Amino acid sequence: MAFPNILLILADDMGYSDLGCFGSEIRTPNLDALAAGGMRFTQAYNCARCCPSRASLLTGLYPHQAGIGHMVQDAGVPAYQGYLRDDCATLAEVLSPAGYLTGLSGKWHAGGAWRRTPEAVSTWDLNDPRRPLPTHRGFERFYGNAAGGGSYFNPRPLVEQDRIVDPQPGFYTTDAYTDAAMRMVDEAHGAGRPFFVHLCYNAPHWPLHALPEDIERYRGKYRGGWDALRKARHEQLKGLGILDKRWDISPRDPNAPPWEHIKLRDWEDLRMAVYAAQVDRMDQNIGRLVQHLRQLGILDNTLILFLSDNGGCAEFLAEDGQKQREWPVTLDGRTVRCGNIPGLEPGGPDTFMSYDLPWANASNSPFRLFKHWVHEGGISTPLIAHWPATVRPGGISHAPLHVIDIAATIIDVAKAQYPAELRGKAIQPLEGESFAAALSGRDWQRSRPIFFEHEGNRAVRDGDLKLVSRHPGQWELYDMSRDRTELDDRSSRYPDVVSDLAHRYDQWADRCGVLPFEQVRQMQRARRGG
Repeated sequence: MAFPNILLILADDMGYSDLGCFGSEIRTPNLDALAAGGMRFTQAYNCARCCPSRASLLTGLYPHQAGIGHMVQDAGVPAYQGYLRDDCATLAEVLSPAGYLTGLSGKWHAGGAWRRTPEAVSTWDLNDPRRPLPTHRGFERFYGNAAGGGSYFNPRPLVEQDRIVDPQPGFYTTDAYTDAAMRMVDEAHGAGRPFFVHLCYNAPHWPLHALPEDIERYRGKYRGGWDALRKARHEQLKGLGILDKRWDISPRDPNAPPWEHIKLRDWEDLRMAVYAAQVDRMDQNIGRLVQHLRQLGILDNTLILFLSDNGGCAEFLAEDGQKQREWPVTLDGRTVRCGNIPGLEPGGPDTFMSYDLPWANASNSPFRLFKHWVHEGGISTPLIAHWPATVRPGGISHAPLHVIDIAATIIDVAKAQYPAELRGKAIQPLEGESFAAALSGRDWQRSRPIFFEHEGNRAVRDGDLKLVSRHPGQWELYDMSRDRTELDDRSSRYPDVVSDLAHRYDQWADRCGVLPFEQVRQMQRARRGG
C-alpha cells in the first residue's frame, strides 16, 4: 500500500462534549460520520492550553522540551523561550524527507509573541528567528494567522508563505483555512506525492464570531440553561459508551450561578448559540474537505485525526490576566466593541465576546475545571481517527494517550525516519508512543506515565491512577477507573502512592526543565523590561 496521506485537524478551545458523537446537541454530522466510520478515543489528553498543546502535537515532546513550557512570551531559557527549539524536530521536518508535501493552514501559535495592534504593523518582521513561521520549521506551504487566534473576519497578521496578506471582504477564517488546505491537497495530488496537512481552525475559540445563517440555527435552543445542558450531555455520553455509567457528573462549578438566577436569558442563550454556530461551521468545512478527498479518490488511504488543543475555555476575554488586545477595527473600518457587554448581540465582526465560565462548564461535561487546569476538564479532548484502509468502523478505545503520541503515530504509519540530528544539531528523542496498533484493531496501552504542567498546575497519570494539583494547592489522588470525574480524593488514604507518583513527577519535571510558575513570570517580566 502507498504511503498514507495524513490530515491532522485541530480545533481550538473546544470542550470534551461539544460534538454529536461525544454527547452534544450541536449539529456535527460530518465529524459524527468520521467517528462512525473510524474510531473514537475517549481518554485522549492535550496540554491544557493552546500553544503548549501545539508544540507537543508538532514535535512528540512535552511542551517544555519543545520550548513552549508556558506561552509564547520569552523567559530567556530554552524550556520557556516561547517558540520551537532548535533541538526538536517538527512533523513537517520529519515527513518532508520521506517525500511528503507538508502544509499548515490556520492558527500557528508556536512562533513567539506578536504585537497585533495597528500601530505595531511596522514592527512585524517575518524573518525574526525568535518568531519562526511554519515555513521555517519544515512546512512547504503555510496560510494562516502567524500569531494565534483573533478576529474571524479580520485576523492579523494573516500570512501566506512568508508574506503578510490582507483579508478580503467576506473573509471568514473557518472557510478560508479550509480552502487553503484543499489547495495544499490538490498540489500534492497533482504532483503524485502523499501529503501531511495540518489544518488548525481557530474555531470555537473566542471571540464569538459566526455567520448569521449558522447563528439562527441555534438561537433559542439554549433557553433551558447550562444546568440542563450538562445533565443531558452526561446522559448522552453514557448512552454512547464514551463514559462509564459509574462516573457521576461533577457538581456545577462554584463560580457558575444556577440558571434560575439568570435574568438575561435571551442574551445568554445567544452567546451559546454563537459558540454552537462556530462548531457547526467547522463541521461543515470538514465535510467539504472530506468530500474533496472522496472526489479525488484518495479518502480510503488518508488518515484523518481530529482533536482539540484544550478543554472548554472559561476565560473572560483574557490570557494570563491581561486584557485582550486585539485588532480594534473591522475590515470596513468600524470600531470593535470588546467585552461581554450584557444585551449586546454577539456574533458580528464589530463585537468581541466569549461564552464565559458557565457555558464552558457545559462544554466540559461531565468533568471539573477548564482550559488552563490539568484536571480532566482542562486536558480531555475528543479524538477521532478515520482511515478506511486500516481502521475498522465504529471502534472505541478507552486507552489513555497524550498528544505526544499522535506525532509518534504519524511518523510510524508514514514509515518516516526520526532524525538523530537536524541542521547539524542533536535532536531530543521522541517522548510519544505510537498507537498505530490501536488503529489496526489490536490491543494497545501506553508503557509509560503521562505528565502535565501548566502555570503550576501539575499532574501525572499512570494506568488508572492520577495524581493532580491545582496551583498552589496540594496533591489529589484519583482512581480513574472508578472516578474519572475526580470527585473522590484518595490522597489521605494512600500516602505511599502519592509519594511515589509525586517523586516520579519531580523526576520528569527536572528532566524537562520545568520551573516554578512564579519564577517563570518574573523572568518574562524581566525580559520585557518590567
